[in-house]
Amino acid sequence: MKTFDGRVAVITGAGSGFGREFALKAARLKMKIVLADIQENSLYFIREDLEDQGAEVLAIQCDVSDKKQVQALADATMERYGNVHLVFNNAGVSSSGLIWEHTHEDWEWVMGVNVWGVIHGVRIFTNLMLECAKHDPNYEGHIVNTASMAGFLSTPLSSIYDTTKHAIVALSECLYQDLKLVEAPIHTSVICPYFVPTGISQSARNRPAHLPSSEPTASQKAAQFMIERAIVSSKVSARDIANLTFEAIEKEQFYIYSHPGALGLVKDRMDDILKQQNPSDPYKTAPHIRTMLLNKMAENAKD
Repeated sequence: MKTFDGRVAVITGAGSGFGREFALKAARLKMKIVLADIQENSLYFIREDLEDQGAEVLAIQCDVSDKKQVQALADATMERYGNVHLVFNNAGVSSSGLIWEHTHEDWEWVMGVNVWGVIHGVRIFTNLMLECAKHDPNYEGHIVNTASMAGFLSTPLSSIYDTTKHAIVALSECLYQDLKLVEAPIHTSVICPYFVPTGISQSARNRPAHLPSSEPTASQKAAQFMIERAIVSSKVSARDIANLTFEAIEKEQFYIYSHPGALGLVKDRMDDILKQQNPSDPYKTAPHIRTMLLNKMAENAKD
């Protein structure tokens, strides 16, 4: 996509983190913006910020795990703007801890947002964008799915999150190939950030009331502690990710990384697969992290 001015961007998870920065960047590029988020107050504040900058904005509260709400988001976009060019399937949540300690409700919640949210966005908006392209010989479209470096790795205490992000990488690669097969004027990218300060570590605040949570286990407390520690120490910001992403959209670049140095871990995993080796220790170059996790779990178990 070479032209942004006047084009329509739809952003889920727009109230904070990457989504908020995508919206601010889109406004600077003079795009028309559709904001979607499950948090009504966050949605209000980003809408106010954008309108103060003179941006044309539509804000809709939306739970992306609900296909009817995503369809309503698409319908409202077309009713307001009559077109859509750029879609960010960005909303996401996180849960961590030992795999056998997660409840059915944990899996239902995280899979619902992280996987089904992207599935709904891809299924509904790709069809809509293809229809828009039929009426515009100069149409340019782009779909961006937010995955994670976790989409290429398998680490302790990250079972649900890693599973969902592996799914998004595969879904995005399949979308890329299908669009290419039919020579659609729509491109796609997958964002695979490592640890970046966003609100995802506090995503339990948005857990639906009908999916009650239990008291966190020692492993879940330890994982939460380590995630927050890693995020605080990150030198890459959500704004950096937004800038990288829009550069990739302009260049029609598929994979987007925030920490290229982490690709060494991806290479180790691929080597294990190709050589039929048992999975390597993801902390072999940083054994202190494993020690810290185990110590934290033991400390939490005493509480």
